[in-house]
Amino acid sequence: MFKKILIANRGEIALRVIRTCKEMDIKTVAVYSTADRESLHVRFADEAVCIGAAPSKESYLNIPRIISAAEITNADAIHPGYGFLSERAEFSAVCHEYGIKFIGPTPAMIESMGDKVTAKDTMKKSGVPVIPGSDGLLSTMEEGIKIANEIKYPVIVKATAGGGGKGMRIINSDSEFKKAWDDAKREAGASFGNDGLYLEKFVEEPRHIEIQIVGDQYGKACHLSERDCSIQRRHQKLVEETPSPVVSQELRERMGEAAIKGAKAINYEGVGTIEFLVDKHGDFYFMEMNTRIQVEHPITEEVTDYDLIKEQIKVAAGVPISGRNYFPNLFAMECRINAEDPMNGFRPSPGKILNLHLPGGHGVRVDSHVYAGYTIPPNYDSLIAKLITTGQSREEVITRMKRALSEFVIVGIKTTIPFHLALMDNAVFRSGKFTTKFLETSFDFSTIKE
Repeated sequence: MFKKILIANRGEIALRVIRTCKEMDIKTVAVYSTADRESLHVRFADEAVCIGAAPSKESYLNIPRIISAAEITNADAIHPGYGFLSERAEFSAVCHEYGIKFIGPTPAMIESMGDKVTAKDTMKKSGVPVIPGSDGLLSTMEEGIKIANEIKYPVIVKATAGGGGKGMRIINSDSEFKKAWDDAKREAGASFGNDGLYLEKFVEEPRHIEIQIVGDQYGKACHLSERDCSIQRRHQKLVEETPSPVVSQELRERMGEAAIKGAKAINYEGVGTIEFLVDKHGDFYFMEMNTRIQVEHPITEEVTDYDLIKEQIKVAAGVPISGRNYFPNLFAMECRINAEDPMNGFRPSPGKILNLHLPGGHGVRVDSHVYAGYTIPPNYDSLIAKLITTGQSREEVITRMKRALSEFVIVGIKTTIPFHLALMDNAVFRSGKFTTKFLETSFDFSTIKE
């Protein structure tokens, strides 16, 4: 087992990793930018190293400085968390070069899933259902129009190096194709430095369902069932739950087996998720794979009693997994509490927290790095807390979430708490019959109260 782990991240995920390391009697090293000097992950780690100025490229994305911090503190492993360098094959490779264990997959595994066209082809060959579309990148717009007519509109063009909804356009006819093609190519090139596009059939009334998987160094893989991530705004998740209200046990087992096939196709090592779209007919299609821990991993932990961070560390240290699949025996939901103003288009709201009261009670968990007096910097993601509730039924979880949200007090900044309170009272949301377009088409934002 590792003696000392450096956490190459910040905020709540860095604190989450530190907590598990302490329980495993592993020393920890926090790295931080000048903007994060007062963050709790810096205070709670055994050692802390400042790696640069506030901009991410000068700190959390600066590989040489992170490796230097690991070397001067004699860390024998690095946990990348999520975001930043967590899915950079280059970072995994540099760690290996310097004899530091990267707690995650190998560079080859990351590369095989990082490019969406390559990932789709790999999954198709391994027997995982994929959405009909182009075989690889489109060479010309005319090729895209030809395929669109073969598989029938609507279709969607996507950036091969994409993420967060960038470089994506839905197309309903030949006449719309040129503008959508030009716009998607321009946005993809500006966002990722790669304007390659591919085309897929647009899935109607989709649900975003992901399967949590774990693979070890010996070719064994298992799944921990699904999470429903369909409540999104501009492809950014706001609420996640498990089990999904639209997934039957039979579908759950089929999706789980498909996810394991995908993991085994690349001999996957570590924790990760295979993400699917489920259409209105109950058919599911591979969308992408995330080769890291997910923001929403706590809800899976709550319904399976399984510490995913501990499992990550054990797998990286060469400990074999049991290989058995896990299914939820409870219900759980996570609301992302962001420093954003939902009354004004979710505009970021950094600043000083003047007062803070966290909710508690049975079935309530809060993962956060903030405290009264803490100043939220404007340089990073706006996530400041994850509120998780667990119960015997979906209805109980929603009722408990509403109660916990009403207890959650943050003074000094705007947050998404009022949005979540309004969502918990929404009849469509409570019915469980919604799609990924719910917030754009069915949610009344005027129901949000200050």
